[in-house]
Amino acid sequence: MKLTTLALVMTLLIAAFAFTLAAARTGNADDFDAAATYKAKCVACHGAAAEKRFDATIPDPDLVQIVLKGKKAEKPPNMPSYEEKGFTEDQAKSLIAYMKSIKK
Repeated sequence: MKLTTLALVMTLLIAAFAFTLAAARTGNADDFDAAATYKAKCVACHGAAAEKRFDATIPDPDLVQIVLKGKKAEKPPNMPSYEEKGFTEDQAKSLIAYMKSIKK
């Protein structure tokens, strides 16, 4: 009886861990808060209305790559790579769409 209970508890713990890990990996643009991310990570360099150091005329695929891979600027600060910080392509697209929506 004790062995069966222990096996059941271990199975439930492993299942809970696997479920939590799977949920963390499936984050997508739907649950990504672009506005909050922009305010936390981008506003210092790009301004409150994305008016600084953001060229909205650059094609979106290129902007996505800039967000993900970073870009060396003519003068510092450089755009860091957010892919290294866990950003996905969908999150980068969402962030760019938000920036274009607030750009003045």
